[in-house]
Amino acid sequence: MQLRTRNLKRIVINSLAVCLFLFVQITVNAQEVVTVDSTGVVKNNDTALAVQAKKDSVKPFKRYKAEGVSAVVGDYVVLDSDIDKSYLELQAQGISVEGITRCQLLGKLLEDKLYAHHAQQDSILVPDAEINLQIDQQLQYMVSELGSEEKVAQYYRKDDINELRKELFEVNKTLKLASEMQRKVVENVEITPEEVREFFYSIPEEDRPIFSAEVEVAQIVIDPEITEEARQNVIGRLNEMRADIVENGASFASKAVLYSKDGSASKGGLIKGIRRNSPFAKEFKDQAFTLQEKEVSDPFETEFGYHILYVDKIRGQEVDVRHIILFPEVSQATIDAARSRIDSIRQKIVDGEIEFAEAARTSSDDKETRNNGGQLANPVTLDTRFDLTKMDPTLSAQVYNLQEGEVSKVFTDRDYTGRSKFKMLTITKRFEEHPADYVNDYEKIKELALKEKQIRAIEKWQNKKIRDTYVNVNEDYHGCEFSSNWVKR
Repeated sequence: MQLRTRNLKRIVINSLAVCLFLFVQITVNAQEVVTVDSTGVVKNNDTALAVQAKKDSVKPFKRYKAEGVSAVVGDYVVLDSDIDKSYLELQAQGISVEGITRCQLLGKLLEDKLYAHHAQQDSILVPDAEINLQIDQQLQYMVSELGSEEKVAQYYRKDDINELRKELFEVNKTLKLASEMQRKVVENVEITPEEVREFFYSIPEEDRPIFSAEVEVAQIVIDPEITEEARQNVIGRLNEMRADIVENGASFASKAVLYSKDGSASKGGLIKGIRRNSPFAKEFKDQAFTLQEKEVSDPFETEFGYHILYVDKIRGQEVDVRHIILFPEVSQATIDAARSRIDSIRQKIVDGEIEFAEAARTSSDDKETRNNGGQLANPVTLDTRFDLTKMDPTLSAQVYNLQEGEVSKVFTDRDYTGRSKFKMLTITKRFEEHPADYVNDYEKIKELALKEKQIRAIEKWQNKKIRDTYVNVNEDYHGCEFSSNWVKR
């Protein structure tokens, strides 16, 4: 849902930093000042901090200026270069930096560090395996965009991909700690119906929000058939690889580099730090925690494809594995048959022989939506409404000009494996742009009221923690009009 307001002062976030936190992630580095450990965080040495504070009591930050330090928050440091990188990251995400000042970005970075610092103080844990998985996904996307790991490293001005990976680890760890701390601050904030009513009617009628046009969308998906012959061909190839590895001592990693069809191939199929609650397919985790070290699984199937798996190392509750994944080939004949099938279904719907919802229930190959008549759920709001201005571009292009009940043309979509599938969509309900109505838009108004209350809770927590935490801002930024009292005037 995108909200456009004319002058909604009650819900304007007083801190640009909070706003940026909600809508973008800024690439920053956590770096060291005094004594550091392997995570890039200043060691909590009370004596060292006391000596440092004494040295800086007359001319704060003079000793750091040569290193380009903008501020220190608890165990963390913000460098001038972090602010520069924040601009670059915003631009890389297609966000205009016009009107965004260095002071505002520094304020955002200070917030991140404050949250991360107190997350550590409160013993909030973020597993390294979770961060590494996130980095793997980021690097896979970067490689898909730029073509190779070498080009990715060059683009980010790093000597090699390992240097970039190390920086990404620090960035993601800090941001995840900050996110978890902020979530903890607001997790118990609730809103009552009376507070929602007071929130809405306190807004002058001419200033009430305008809700964008929204639609409810249903789909029918037809997948080209994967034949039993194609499945057996893939299983046979995996069995041949397994036999060569087990019987002839061939390298699993080398075969993964040569043949595996996912992003881990470049690392010899290596996936580190899998836990039982890691976000992998159940069948994949079952194999990982059943095999012994150096053992190779038989071929097995997940919703993503066909695998063989090798346990590289067992480390307590974590397992490092290597895997090879292959996808069955789909023939042109089965692709043509799938297209013919969906064209026929569409024609019956258009001719009134069958309702769209009934056709979805009886014919769609998408398991998640067919039992609901093809109705799509918004993954962000978890309801069935989609803001037309914030939909996936592929989806939006198909439904933007559709009227309620109209069926789109058949179009081709591809999953991450590159496999084609055919889709058609319909608008089951359309909601035009309109001023907020207390009765009809109660849930959205409740969400806005809750967000405002959460922001107040965050501001209260932040102001208290700033007073209680070692914070030192370089005198070059003392003229900034921060939304919070970072310079402790």
